[in-house]
Amino acid sequence: MKTTKGKATARSSREVLKPVDDRKVGKRKAVAKPERSSKRQTKKERQAKKDPNKPKRPPSAFFVFLEEFRKTFKKEHPNVKAVSAVGKAGGERWKSMSEAEKAPYEAKAGKKKAEYEKLMRAYNQKQESMDDAGDEESDRSRSEVNDEDEEEDEEEEEEDDDDDEDD
Repeated sequence: MKTTKGKATARSSREVLKPVDDRKVGKRKAVAKPERSSKRQTKKERQAKKDPNKPKRPPSAFFVFLEEFRKTFKKEHPNVKAVSAVGKAGGERWKSMSEAEKAPYEAKAGKKKAEYEKLMRAYNQKQESMDDAGDEESDRSRSEVNDEDEEEDEEEEEEDDDDDEDD
């Protein structure tokens, strides 16, 4: 009798197994991995939540230029809809411009940056005042708790002193 390799031998060996053992031959289940959430924070959890009231950063001189360039580019090339094409053309045009041609865009960007800095100072002062109000309240509650603890400690010491005097 010839022994064959491959599927035929696998079938014959399975036929010999008992039905209970047949379940063991099946696919293995993946080992359940312990959750990492308890050990590590996810990237989203680590990032600070963004404040919707915080002022947006101002555009650079290039982006101020690009706002105007988009309008002219779309008039000249109405069929081109790709954002990347507009960006590439704008980048090439910006590189080829002289410092004198870039100056008005840099001036506009400087004005927007000055406005942004004013808004940020106001925003930061508002945040600090909110933080200070919260800190004062928590400091006050801590001091009240500490005062109570100190009073209790003093009373206990007085009782201990009275007990020592009685001995």
